[in-house]
Amino acid sequence: MRLHPGEPEASGWRVVKLSEVVRLRKPAGRPLLVAIDGRGGAGKSTLAARLRGPKSAVVHTDDVAWNHAYFDWGGLLVEHVLKPLHRGEEVEFRPPAWVEHDRPGAISVAAGLDVVWIEGTGIIRAELVPWLDASIWVQGDLDEQERRLVARDGDSAEQRRHVAAWLAEELPFMLREQPWRKASVIVAGTTGLPHDPESEIVIAPGRFPVGPAG
Repeated sequence: MRLHPGEPEASGWRVVKLSEVVRLRKPAGRPLLVAIDGRGGAGKSTLAARLRGPKSAVVHTDDVAWNHAYFDWGGLLVEHVLKPLHRGEEVEFRPPAWVEHDRPGAISVAAGLDVVWIEGTGIIRAELVPWLDASIWVQGDLDEQERRLVARDGDSAEQRRHVAAWLAEELPFMLREQPWRKASVIVAGTTGLPHDPESEIVIAPGRFPVGPAG
């Protein structure tokens, strides 16, 4: 597996039921807050969609970061998304860049949910960990992730400049934060282990045990 320098390859991979990825009960009065982090093309959005249930929602950090900054959006997320969710309130947030650029709509999360999945590169960081109940790092082969990004975003000169600018910030950020060491569990974004992608997932141990809630 090809990884960026500084990220160790996880070991001890095993197949578990998708429903067993996070082994925590819902806190009283608010939803469980679970971060899903990984590099571009790792499969974060796909995993969030697979994990999302009838009483859960997904927040994309790309929406908070839109026309704002690649990674300097932690304060906005805490103040306008994580704090209201911790109070058991709904979220209805129009980031400043949305207002400035006339982007319609808002980042909306209803009250009374069981789980809110917050996905995006850079979500597992020191300033945000105290606000999260659990976290998932999606590890994958860089060659496969780059192939996915080209298939999704194209390979124009403009896109290559965007990727270069992104990596100039992402690489030192990841080396500093080392989200794979903070994660509750590591999920395989690319794997050769046989499993049913509809109901199973391949994981490696993180900081907490994984399995049916006790």
